[in-house]
Amino acid sequence: MNLEVIPLTSGKKNGKFSFFDELKKIFQKNRFLLKNGDVIVISSKFVSISQGRVLNINKSNVCNKAKEISKKFQSNDKFMEIVFRESDEIIGGVAGFVMSTTNGILAPNAGIDKSNSKGTEVVLYPDEPYKFAEDLKRKLFLESKIHVGVIIVDSRLMPTRIGTTGVTIACAGIEPTKDLRGNKDLDGNPLKVTFQATADNLATIANHEMGEGDDLRPIVIVRDSECKLTDRKIRSNEMIIPYEQCVYIRSFLN
Repeated sequence: MNLEVIPLTSGKKNGKFSFFDELKKIFQKNRFLLKNGDVIVISSKFVSISQGRVLNINKSNVCNKAKEISKKFQSNDKFMEIVFRESDEIIGGVAGFVMSTTNGILAPNAGIDKSNSKGTEVVLYPDEPYKFAEDLKRKLFLESKIHVGVIIVDSRLMPTRIGTTGVTIACAGIEPTKDLRGNKDLDGNPLKVTFQATADNLATIANHEMGEGDDLRPIVIVRDSECKLTDRKIRSNEMIIPYEQCVYIRSFLN
């Protein structure tokens, strides 16, 4: 079997809406039928907009900590207030950007996006993304009796690399990583620390088809990926490596 990547088009959405109902409309519009084993990859911004996770920067009430952050990193204090509230931890930054973690994901400005929104509005990360993915997977099974994987994807800059790739914000119904420890490489040497980032790899493949502009392809189906589906609930910490084990964070903090 050859892996197949199927982008689905949608109209632009500006306000809160029922995601499941909209997904069914997208399937119908694109004349698409799900199959067992498909992985549905969804733009995190599309999920966020459906939840109403869009804020106007000018309505922020700025706390003293956000004022300190905005002064240190030369950024709008009302925007930094939102970044501060959405961050688990702020690690550092440069002019205009703070580097922070949200749900264990390292991203500039807590992953908050000013694109695909109007004027002073910003799009936040989805609320409870793992619950959203799990609920969607279950609804699809109850309605169609089809087992699928669900991935919520965002685009991400990689250290020292030009351009964006995909990163999994949350997933359900799919084993997010594959443990290769104990296997052997081409020379017969045992692999000691290697995991394959299954969900992130599929997220990047789908992100390539979604585009970064006005493409209006918020849903991508990855078919025949040979990834392992599962009925267990995926925990949010399964794709997160502790700071003390991450070579990037350890290097920056030393």
